[in-house]
Amino acid sequence: MSSNVRVRFAPSPTGKLHIGGARTAIYNWAFARANGGTFILRIDDTDPTRSTDENTQIILRAMRWLGLDWDEGPEVGGDFGPYSQTERLGLYKQTAERLLAEGKAYPCFCTPEQLAADREAAQARKDPFQGYQRRCRDLSPEEAQARIDAGEPYVLRIKVPQDRGNVVINDAVHGEVTFDAKELDDFVIFRSDGTPTYNFATVVDDALMGITHVIRGDDHLSNTPRQVIVYEAMGAPVPTFAHISMILGADGKKLSKRHGATSVEEYRDAGYLSDAFVNYLALLGWSLDGETTVIPRDVLASQFSLERISKNPATFDPKKLDWMNAEYINAMDDATFADEIMLPELLEAGLIDEGFEADEAWVDALAAIVRPRTKMPADAAAVAAPVFMTAETLEYDEKSVSKGLAKEGMGAVLDAARAALEAVTEWTPAHIDAALEPLPEALDVKKRLVFGAVRVAECGNMVSPPLGETMALIGRDDCLARIDRARPMAL
Repeated sequence: MSSNVRVRFAPSPTGKLHIGGARTAIYNWAFARANGGTFILRIDDTDPTRSTDENTQIILRAMRWLGLDWDEGPEVGGDFGPYSQTERLGLYKQTAERLLAEGKAYPCFCTPEQLAADREAAQARKDPFQGYQRRCRDLSPEEAQARIDAGEPYVLRIKVPQDRGNVVINDAVHGEVTFDAKELDDFVIFRSDGTPTYNFATVVDDALMGITHVIRGDDHLSNTPRQVIVYEAMGAPVPTFAHISMILGADGKKLSKRHGATSVEEYRDAGYLSDAFVNYLALLGWSLDGETTVIPRDVLASQFSLERISKNPATFDPKKLDWMNAEYINAMDDATFADEIMLPELLEAGLIDEGFEADEAWVDALAAIVRPRTKMPADAAAVAAPVFMTAETLEYDEKSVSKGLAKEGMGAVLDAARAALEAVTEWTPAHIDAALEPLPEALDVKKRLVFGAVRVAECGNMVSPPLGETMALIGRDDCLARIDRARPMAL
């Protein structure tokens, strides 16, 4: 495909950027990148009651967090701006006036009451066409102008050619979709208050911006025949349409707040990684090869194609997203994990302060044992917390104490462990493990009980990273002091 590909993501700033919109943005961005094309961000803010600058900023922040850089649009500019609809009203009026002058649009003076009466009459006579009855279509230009000059309210309607025939869309996802032309009425393109309708404004924008592919949710499929009529009236090429299926919750219903978080911001604030989130959303309706699940951003940006989009609805699975997040975290090297996740989380949890300094090798060693146990960033602080405690501040989990220490013979286990550890001269994971390894046989106690007791004494619970590595990070003196503190809890 040529590099002339031009696509757009055109959200309405009436609220936060939700999952469905984010996926649409991802598909447009990836398609542009895969084809060396241009990705445009346009703000469709024609609803003055709900569109706000604050909401626009929320969308821009979400797009930046997703890593979806746009080539034209707000804060970037471009040759086809402005990139918000409220600043393009003059272009819509100019286009509407041209269509009016060419006889492809006309003023309609029908009142709401007249329209309702016509619709009821059509229903009563079982007319297959129950849309606008074209009362004003054949008014002479002179009469229409006289009524406008007299101050009579009017709208502008497109003049659908009566011999148009069916509107056939060769959709890149759904294939050939046919719309019965008999159901197309002369729809409104400009309201009486001087504002354009969605189906008109979006086509004017797409045509003037040279959009070649319109990738959007299939809830817009029903708008497409009317939009094709506007393209044809303007004499503009009709872009390729690709309507993607909706995203469902686990119950098979359209994703909504009842299924949990729905906005991009909520997932960002919960600690999901941008790359993992983009990867997961991309797979909701698209696949690389039907098997690969972890798809790095550069692969998505080079391999994305419309042909691999499924026409079936996708199901949002929070557990799969969590798994994906853990995969991305676990793929990090220790230094990156420490800098981007572990240390910020330790700071947030109050386990370290801004002035925290530690040997780089020590930090990397901690990252190496924390990273595989981190699904979400907040897990890092919970996993690492015992390392930052002391013998005096360590908190003990009651169930772990009951299960791991408060059993017959565990006092002898701790005594033997302390003696063995005190004899360790080189405080490394290997030497610590070597000192503890003979104890089960020497004491005739099961290995899991011996190591469970030591783990509770050192970490306060029975679930922690590998014991030798953890104790090496804690340090020799504090490890011995922890056993001394735990000894009275053991039987």
